[in-house]
Amino acid sequence: MIKGILLGFACFAAYAISDAFAKALHGTIPPYESVFFGGVLGLAALPFIMGPGDRWHQVFSAKRPHLWWIRAITGGVGNICSVTAFTLLPMAEVFSMIFLMPIFVTILSVVFLKEQVGWRRWTAVFVGFAGVLVVLRPGFRALGLGHLAATLCGLTAALSMVAMRMAGADEKRISLYGAGTIGPIVFGGLAMLPHFVVPDLHQVLLLAGYGLLAALAGVLLMYATLLAPANRVAPTQYSQMLWAIGFGYFLFGNSLDWPMLVGIVMILGAGLFTLVREEKVTRWWKRTKVL
Repeated sequence: MIKGILLGFACFAAYAISDAFAKALHGTIPPYESVFFGGVLGLAALPFIMGPGDRWHQVFSAKRPHLWWIRAITGGVGNICSVTAFTLLPMAEVFSMIFLMPIFVTILSVVFLKEQVGWRRWTAVFVGFAGVLVVLRPGFRALGLGHLAATLCGLTAALSMVAMRMAGADEKRISLYGAGTIGPIVFGGLAMLPHFVVPDLHQVLLLAGYGLLAALAGVLLMYATLLAPANRVAPTQYSQMLWAIGFGYFLFGNSLDWPMLVGIVMILGAGLFTLVREEKVTRWWKRTKVL
């Protein structure tokens, strides 16, 4: 299990460095163009994702096609929102919005999966959103497109997660990964056609770092969840905040004030608590099903 958890940390380090490459473009390439090239390079992970008996055509198919389409659409929209947010905002501030994902999952699970949520998890939801208000401080600072994009990124990630839950363990990994890769290629490709910017060598290198590291992260995440339970791997995603603070300070000249740090701690605490509670609920549900 330790190897799986360590791979989880390596996975989310790769994701954070990938996001830093995207931010280093400083908006010189439109976000949808970055997402297109990132998706194309993400196909490099497919040979490592494929399991025994998998076929290439299964990248474009699934046992429940509507869930494949949800994954594809949320992948395309979410990636464009992510690059937009990282371009416009400090990395730590973006991650504080994205880490609302477990909170959104709780709400969406009530709506779509009819899960029963107790007062503790609802309290975590309110604490998480209170943390967002502390970070954003609406009325005391200007809010813009970057904040909206970061929040939408967390919401689309939650929708994708709920779709994966609904797909169940019978869905092939290559189909789930394929949907999350094809979506950005299609959405990014269509959006960039009217305004294509030919990247120079420096931009090509940054795009390569963004796409290939994201592909590596996807492979690492798959192997991490094979070696350790998903509930043990999931909390390692919060290590991205440490990378974000470090990159923001040393590479991009960003600093955090005390209210923002307090809000980030509230969001991280609420998210981690939600992950722990969801695991307890899952174990109870499985036990009652067996009994």
